[in-house]
Amino acid sequence: METTTMTINELIEEGISNSYSYQEYRGIVSDLLAKGESTGNEQSEALTNYSMLNDRRMKRLDKTLKINGVVAETFSEAKTNITWLVLTEGWCGDAAQSLPVINKLSEMNEGIDLRVISRDEHDELMNNFLTNGGKSIPKLIAYNTETKEVVDTWGPRPSVATKMVDDYKIAHGSLDPQFKEDLQVWYNKDKGSNIAEDLLKLL
Repeated sequence: METTTMTINELIEEGISNSYSYQEYRGIVSDLLAKGESTGNEQSEALTNYSMLNDRRMKRLDKTLKINGVVAETFSEAKTNITWLVLTEGWCGDAAQSLPVINKLSEMNEGIDLRVISRDEHDELMNNFLTNGGKSIPKLIAYNTETKEVVDTWGPRPSVATKMVDDYKIAHGSLDPQFKEDLQVWYNKDKGSNIAEDLLKLL
């Protein structure tokens, strides 16, 4: 039986055609939670609990998030025509902190089309955008739909958080529950500013 290997561009185009708007994605997560389920192939009580916590985080951020004036001005005035395709899952804590910021920034510029897809439903695409060999999410692919070119990528964490994680792994070998809690505290204090600064570089 002959198998066909899709190019990265074909995988991205397929992802975009099967993608959701941010609002649609938020609705899917909420609908699944109402049935006691989470997004993704694996189902467990722990993942559902993470998803419930993240859903509350995202609701709060959607209401309260403010983008720095200089960053907001730069985004709103940038001349761009690009799709931000984000691979994610509802149980991911980093995604819950990042996606509301990504959405807020995309809303400031008509030239940015934010689309969201499930990592587990697009495994082959995810395998082309690994982080240190892992399927870490969220992963944002900045894709020019006219030139069919991957302009840049971002994720799974903002630059400051990435350094925190790397430093902790060097010192302790792995991430423990206390560090993960501390990381969420950092996200809450940072209020999306590091994510916004990182994404400025993608314009």
